[in-house]
This record gives sequence, C-alpha cells and structure tokens, in this order.
Amino acid sequence: MDRGALLEELARHVALDAAEEEMRRRMHAFVEKHDDCCRRSLLIGHITSSCWIVDPQRGQALLTWHKRLNRWLQMGGHVELDDASLLEAALREAREESGLERVHPLSPAIFDVDIHPIPAGKDEPEHFHYDVRFLFEADPKEALIVSAESRALAWVALHEVIERNPDASMRRMVAKTAAR
Repeated sequence: MDRGALLEELARHVALDAAEEEMRRRMHAFVEKHDDCCRRSLLIGHITSSCWIVDPQRGQALLTWHKRLNRWLQMGGHVELDDASLLEAALREAREESGLERVHPLSPAIFDVDIHPIPAGKDEPEHFHYDVRFLFEADPKEALIVSAESRALAWVALHEVIERNPDASMRRMVAKTAAR
C-alpha cells in the first residue's frame, strides 16, 4: 500500500460538509504520522477500506447487517498485506462480503471518508477505523451470498437507508448518491 498515493488521494478529496472535511484532515495527519497506518496491529486505529455499492439507477444501496456491530452498514474492512491499494481492498471486501462477482468501482477517486470508534473485542482494545470509501455499482439481480461476518444482505431503497441506520456517515453517502 503506497502511503504517498493515499496522502495525495486524501488531499484531492472534496468533502461534502465541515464534519467530513475535519475527518479528512485528521485522516491525512494520521497517515502522515504512522508508517503502518493500514496495519491492524496499530492498536490505536488503522485505515480501513469500504465500498458503497449502488444499483445502476442509483436508487438502491446494498447493505450488510454486520454481525459484530449489530447494525446495517456498507461493506468493507481491513486492508490486507497483498492489497495493492485501498480501491483493491474495497473491491476484495465487496466480493468477499456479498458474493457479487460483477461489482465494479465507478471511479478510482475516494467517495467518502469517516472516522469512527470500534468497540473492544476479545482480542483487541477499542480503537478507531479511519475508513476510506469508494463508490461501486452492481446488478441487484445478481445472487448474494451472506458472509460469516454478516447476518443478512439487502438492497435498500436509497430513501429508506436512513431508517435502517441514521448515522451521519450513512446520511452523507445517501446525499452524495442522490446528488449524482
């Protein structure tokens, strides 16, 4: 994973609002400070990569009911050592967590950034995910496969996403999708 390229991508990212801009600045500083910013072994937090998957008409988003966090979220997760980029990590996560084979990024540019706390687990302390998100597209007719990290997958109408998860980050991604 090329930290220099990530720093450039973060510098180019245009935030939707002041809250996202503050997270973009914090994330940029975090990446500058930590050579191992993408490694799960960095216990204070680490870069993660997610995918906001929409249908071709941009009227639905694919959500997963995350088993550990017990809530509806976009797919994504930790960066692996063999991931060449965060975009590649997001694509791997999309396929692993949904079973989709014909999912693809709509742009190599960052779609959204978010920093959020992750509660302590049996093998790790509470920490932060510095989540870099990309916009993907898939066909809702393609079969889905629920992964071990999830309880369910669902295509959700864009105007109903907030009913399932009212967090600011979900509102932001819905607003960005609606504006495209």
